[in-house]
Amino acid sequence: MNQDYYGLHARPFQLTPDPGFWFDMATHKKAMAYLGYGISQGEGFIVITGDPGTGKTILVGHLVETIDTERLNLITIVTTQIKVDDLLHMVAAGLGVETQGMARAQALGAIEQGLLDVARAGRRTLLIVDEVQALPLESLEELRMLSNFQLGGFPLLQIFLLGQPEFREALQGRERLEQLRQRVIAMHELAPMAPDEVQAYLMHRLSVAGSSGSPTFDDDAVAAIHRWSRGVPREVNLLAARLMMLGAMEELDVFTGAHVEQVIADLERDTAPATEPKASPTRAPDPDNSELLDRIARMEARLEEQDRVLRRVLALLVEWVEGDRDRPDPEKVEALTGEQE
Repeated sequence: MNQDYYGLHARPFQLTPDPGFWFDMATHKKAMAYLGYGISQGEGFIVITGDPGTGKTILVGHLVETIDTERLNLITIVTTQIKVDDLLHMVAAGLGVETQGMARAQALGAIEQGLLDVARAGRRTLLIVDEVQALPLESLEELRMLSNFQLGGFPLLQIFLLGQPEFREALQGRERLEQLRQRVIAMHELAPMAPDEVQAYLMHRLSVAGSSGSPTFDDDAVAAIHRWSRGVPREVNLLAARLMMLGAMEELDVFTGAHVEQVIADLERDTAPATEPKASPTRAPDPDNSELLDRIARMEARLEEQDRVLRRVLALLVEWVEGDRDRPDPEKVEALTGEQE
């Protein structure tokens, strides 16, 4: 609906990362500089970290679009707790090498041969691992081992690692990662957008989607968007997409701070946790436990009566078995046992 009203050919604020909407904000520009430096060095690890929503995935997509595939063989892995064997198979697949069913040593040999074949064809291999914070330590150690492969003193594999801030903390604090840390040639932490970048970001994405100048955002709207989103691109997109929906319904061409606050209230109401169901009413507690004590007393009296009756029946049966008396009258026994019902 909002695309039709504003004459757009694409959704400008979709949450799915799309490199076509790449915006050269300051933190991404610095990250691309580090990545470019890494590619020029042709060795070691480049580490880019950032909170969820700060644009790591779109950064990778933009990098892939700018890479010269005539010079670089690119392998991209998005990790979700990948074990060592699976990691090796994925790297091998990126080299066009079949390693399924191979033992680890054989798989490593096949990968090395694949890297050598790429190098002899005049290309280098770049491995990009996204969401690296999910990799087990054993898989990270395997990546370090893969970076050891060389031809004539030149490394055969360069590795970019992208992940959340906890990976940076682990890299700096875990002794087991010391050797990997020594091979990191550059590291950058993605930051949220600054307040003065939000307006340009919004208008850039609208322009890419085909906007001819409408809608626009006044200063109060931009300030409210930055305050709520903290400058995180994904959060900006979420809020702006809902604003666009409101704008299409109410035929708005300029968004104000009041419009933003209205949408924020709707979003916070939509995401508020459900209230706990009210407990069913119960009787007030008995402060002196008199009701409970009375029930216990009645139960004890009944048990004593049952014990008395059972002993009388048992005595009758014993006398009959020993022959001192005639067989007990069934009606009498039934009468005795019936007393306790």
